[in-house]
Amino acid sequence: MKENNWKKWLYWFSFGVAIIIVFNIFNNFENLKQIIGNFFKILSPFLAGVLIAYILFLPCRGIEKRLEKSKIKSIKNKARPISVVILYILILIILVIAMKFIIPKVYESIIELINNSQGYITSIMDKFSALPDDSFLKKDFLEQAIAKLKEIDIMQILNYIAGIFSVATSLINIFVAIVVSVYVLAERSKLVKSLKKFIFAVFKEKTASQIIKYFNNSNEYFFKFLASQVLDGIIIGILVSIAMSLLGVKYAVLLGFFIGLLNLIPYFGAIFAVAISAIITLVTGGFAQAIWMLVIVIILQQIDANIINPKIVGGSLKLSPLLVIFAVAVGGAYFGILGMFLGAPVAAIIKLLITDFVNFRIENKKSKDPIDEVN
Repeated sequence: MKENNWKKWLYWFSFGVAIIIVFNIFNNFENLKQIIGNFFKILSPFLAGVLIAYILFLPCRGIEKRLEKSKIKSIKNKARPISVVILYILILIILVIAMKFIIPKVYESIIELINNSQGYITSIMDKFSALPDDSFLKKDFLEQAIAKLKEIDIMQILNYIAGIFSVATSLINIFVAIVVSVYVLAERSKLVKSLKKFIFAVFKEKTASQIIKYFNNSNEYFFKFLASQVLDGIIIGILVSIAMSLLGVKYAVLLGFFIGLLNLIPYFGAIFAVAISAIITLVTGGFAQAIWMLVIVIILQQIDANIINPKIVGGSLKLSPLLVIFAVAVGGAYFGILGMFLGAPVAAIIKLLITDFVNFRIENKKSKDPIDEVN
């Protein structure tokens, strides 16, 4: 009896302590949020390094496999560290080329576009005013939208962009992120082995096997998605830049870069990027040039969607277009740009979990209900 009373009092004491802890957490929510924020700020370069390694895994593995086929024993035995060194040398070369030829052009175009933005807005307003009074374009919502263009504070946008770049380009964080990414790429087998060992130590064997199975499948989906979208974005950006340059479109490289970047977001990104590019081309080059630009970009995107993209990674996520559009819309609504980018692979993983669950339940019902088999 005494033992039961002791357990009862211990239970209520633990419950009371838990309530006090929860109350204090919510009572000092701002301080807690600041502590968590500072913690993640410290972790950010490490997380960035893991993300860089994650993105670079596929090309690194490709180089490593080629080196493993080498007849030179020293190269074959050191295939992994050599592959990491080769990959970063290639990235450095690409960055040097980009900083020499592409980035200055894009930067000049951005500055010129911002400096001329008020002139372009005035031009749009003049063309809008010149339309007949009964034109379908002269609607209240369009008038309000165009009027809001005048309220845009260009300096505020520039300051915002400068703030983002000053944070993103912190030299110490970049250095730490690169070091972490090199370590993760070079030691990835040991890290994965340690993670699997930990999972088997914490969970039962069957549960651990299932976790590792879904972990591997999730990795495969994300790798395929990242590889297809990033490589596809680079290809479409280069092709569009060349096509626009041949057409004589102003800001051709900037618009090509913009379309390639937003092409990372399935469906919505391409539509939004082409629409913005068409408006800029209409203002800077006229109606005929905007139409030609639209026709050529749409043709290039169709070639990309039907030929280039499937060749890169085959079926990629194996999701229906409707499900991808839904996933991107939901991801964007709740998590912004990052949600739109990651919506499709997350939906693929959820689909995998649901499909396995449904198949498991059906198999169980069949085994328990022999009537189905007779019918």
